Amino acid sequence: MTQFLLTVLGIVIFFVGLLVSIALHELGHLSFAKLFRIRVPQYMVGFGPTIFSRHKGETEYGIKAIPLGGYIRMIGMFPPGADGRIEARSTSPWRGMIEDARSAAYEELKPGDEERLFYTRKPWKRFVVMFAGPFMNLIIAFVLFLGVFMVIGQNKQTTTVDNVVPCVVSQSEDRACRDSDPPSPAKAAGLKKGDRIVAFQGQPVTDWAALSDRIRASRGEVSITVDRAGKQQVLTTTVGTNKVLKKDADGNPVKGEYVEAGYLGFGPGVAITPLTFGESIDQMGVMFQSGVDSLIALPSKVPDLWNAAFNGEERKSDSPMGVVGAARVGGEIMGLGLPTDTTIGFMLTLVAGFNLSLFLFNMLPLLPLDGGHMVGALWESLRRNLAKVFKRPDPGPFDVARLMPVAYVVAGIFICFTVLVLIADVVNPVRIS
Repeated sequence: MTQFLLTVLGIVIFFVGLLVSIALHELGHLSFAKLFRIRVPQYMVGFGPTIFSRHKGETEYGIKAIPLGGYIRMIGMFPPGADGRIEARSTSPWRGMIEDARSAAYEELKPGDEERLFYTRKPWKRFVVMFAGPFMNLIIAFVLFLGVFMVIGQNKQTTTVDNVVPCVVSQSEDRACRDSDPPSPAKAAGLKKGDRIVAFQGQPVTDWAALSDRIRASRGEVSITVDRAGKQQVLTTTVGTNKVLKKDADGNPVKGEYVEAGYLGFGPGVAITPLTFGESIDQMGVMFQSGVDSLIALPSKVPDLWNAAFNGEERKSDSPMGVVGAARVGGEIMGLGLPTDTTIGFMLTLVAGFNLSLFLFNMLPLLPLDGGHMVGALWESLRRNLAKVFKRPDPGPFDVARLMPVAYVVAGIFICFTVLVLIADVVNPVRIS
């Protein structure tokens, strides 16, 4: 019963983090819209029926029933048509989409709003208004990741011995020891589980990466200084060579690729260790790149998602997750009974990852995403400046409404993908280990 309540609590905590993230995203848009004197009739967190709202000044602030997004409504998102009219009718369904979008942008036009329309603002101001939302998500992700890495820490391999390999076996063979296999240099030296290596060849060592590199580069007799139960001892052994996993430029093992290198034969321990500011920034860079790679790879994940949702195939660990899946993971984390600081770190990392994904997703240069409006503002600025350079007439505002048919197609694809992820999250969720 306690585990069930903790799981529910984890789901609730994640949804609260989600709502706060969405609210701050929309607050980013709202703040700069008001700074640039654009009239904003509505600021809403969520979709669907309104649960609560109140008017303050010219804006209605509220919360809606479905916590899967939010929006602010700005007057005059699109310029009038070429004939200067706000409303027109057309028998073409595509043209009708454009006209409906343009009409909706002026639904609450009031006297005096002529100078407070979104499209009348300079392109750089419109760009800032649209960028401010996802930028808030980036700030949230940065602050949460930095806090987790520097205060709680991250799993890191240490110089403490976790296990001693009894014999020398090529890592490419993946087999147990045989009587004919020679003992590992670590075993011959008398290295034991729990020993903390403090020096190698008389030179102090404090991190596993440096120690590993020095072992790989060594040959022949070496000295190892260990801290065993608070007392330092110097052990000696002869480093041999073995076929071990190759390391990439970041020091991570490359699966399936092996090199001949110096070999002792022990496994390092793992501990949650706070990172320095520099290490935290580096780690955030890695996570940002991983987020970009995951976004690019998203279309390739659709077949696996489909098979997991409808054909009962195993859900892969790197499978995309939606809000429901992430909330479920949050609930599982709370129910694992981990130490409090570890649980807090996991939950904050989950919310931070969600915000990083929101930022990257909204940067896509597609309507109806923020990135689509930003590209429209940049394109307008470019063509107006080119017109000045070549002394041509000002082409006027770029009519983003003309792209609404494309926006509806993009939105339809996003909706279908979201539904697919939702089904997979419900029937075959990603589970943590």
